[in-house]
Amino acid sequence: MLDTERNSNAATVTSDIKKSVLWIYFVLFFAVLNESVFNVSTPSIAAQFGLDESGVSWVVTIFFILIGLGMPVFGKLSDIFSVKKLIIIGILLYSFGSILGFVLQNWFPGVIIARAFQGAGCAAIPALVFVMVARYFSAEERGKMFGIITSTVSFAIGIGPVLGGYIASFHWSYLFLVPLPILVAIPFFLKYLPIEQRREGKLDIVGTVLLGILVSMLVLFTTEENWLYLPVALIALVLFIVQIRHAKEPFVDPSLFANSLYRSGIIIGFLTFGTVMSIMFVLPLMLNNMYGLTTEQIGLIMFPGAFSAVIFGRVAGNLTVKRGSHFVIYLGLALLAISLLLQSSSIGLWVWYIGIALIMMYIGFSFMQTALAESVTQILPGHQIGVGMGFFNMVSTISGAVVTALVAKAMEQRVFAFPLHPVLTDSRAYMYGNLILILSLVVLASGLLYFLTFGKKAPQPINEAA
Repeated sequence: MLDTERNSNAATVTSDIKKSVLWIYFVLFFAVLNESVFNVSTPSIAAQFGLDESGVSWVVTIFFILIGLGMPVFGKLSDIFSVKKLIIIGILLYSFGSILGFVLQNWFPGVIIARAFQGAGCAAIPALVFVMVARYFSAEERGKMFGIITSTVSFAIGIGPVLGGYIASFHWSYLFLVPLPILVAIPFFLKYLPIEQRREGKLDIVGTVLLGILVSMLVLFTTEENWLYLPVALIALVLFIVQIRHAKEPFVDPSLFANSLYRSGIIIGFLTFGTVMSIMFVLPLMLNNMYGLTTEQIGLIMFPGAFSAVIFGRVAGNLTVKRGSHFVIYLGLALLAISLLLQSSSIGLWVWYIGIALIMMYIGFSFMQTALAESVTQILPGHQIGVGMGFFNMVSTISGAVVTALVAKAMEQRVFAFPLHPVLTDSRAYMYGNLILILSLVVLASGLLYFLTFGKKAPQPINEAA
């Protein structure tokens, strides 16, 4: 049934819809860019408003909370309403928050409110992009598109801090204006995207609120280190499980999480995305402390890796089509693990050894993310593609905040500042080398989990009747 439905959907992809592909990549770039572009500006914002680290962190935290919650919400709504209407609403919300933040740049509560609007609107873009690819395009087209999507995401993540630092050198408030070019995509989406007749349904408000509490408490627990948030998160999780089991129209069908392949896909996405994001946090600090590099020099070291993702994301898409997602995921995880081992072993040596290893990391990340998205898409029934991919994207995004916060805490307390790595002799390198070495083991564990679940059999869709 699922194959018939998807083949039918693929057959309806007209030349008009395909004309929107470049605009899909365009809006996705600006959505992902805003996840990292503000990070470099927090010292300037703190200085302007006289805030401590905890206070100014809300500029980043509120965005991650809203984008994390918004992705499964927009994904769920796409199973009920037209993607065309939803993505335009998301772009308008995102742009409204951007304009509001620039206007209210001298009032910190206004800045936070604006970042919340940005997060809520931005969430629609990655959530609905994955839905459009899964719903409108054939299996061969999906593989190639996921490759380009991954390269776009990787490049935006890599270039974000560099671009953010340059723009913030004029004034941090100009960062609010960065997403506004996406407004030009609205006429093209209005013209080319179809008006879908989706199934009847309604949003589970109670489930949505409980999920919002859960996401908020998890992010706040890891970023603010307040243990009071953890029991609230656990209570919200229990109530959310009860709600989706008993609601007439639950936010998400519990059968979605009963599938071991889907659960494994979410866990692997969390571990690998969190690992790469934490490396992006650790390396600039290490390059500054160990090599005395400036922000511009650090950007020069990291840029080739980000740019390589643009090229190899498309390679990953083609390989996924030709060799299958299993091969590409194993190759990607292998490149990631080798890159991290090389990075951890090169600290204190020629700095471009690390730059070269970073290129390998970006390539591996492009391969893994492209093929994993395709693997997860294959196991989702047609009526749950929206919410299923929404949860997948939410977990990956939240992992960036959670894992980075845990790594930052470990560095602050110098947990790994002892001789462990077999090739490091400089005591200043112990903390960085050991930490990156441990992250390489996390990648290897992800590969083992994939082998024990996906790797044993071809992905099978969840039962439509469940």
